[in-house]
Amino acid sequence: MTTVRIPPTLRAEVGGERQVPAEGETVRELLDDLTSRFPGLRTQLVEDDDIAPFVNVYVEGEDVRTLDGIETPVRRGATVILLPAMAGG
Repeated sequence: MTTVRIPPTLRAEVGGERQVPAEGETVRELLDDLTSRFPGLRTQLVEDDDIAPFVNVYVEGEDVRTLDGIETPVRRGATVILLPAMAGG
């Protein structure tokens, strides 16, 4: 099981939880697991079958865009952080 940390802007989609467990050997599989249980997350995290351009995903503190992107391996017990970009001024 992997722990996925949920930022405040997405917590309404997961019942207010700060973190949720997820299964998967890659970021893609983890996101598939999450969005199958919390469908409201799909439009906020995934675009064209990839991580949405305005979302940062970190596996054990490493930005997956500098690794293998959505195909980045995720070891059992890892911590994954979802971090949508915030707009403002």
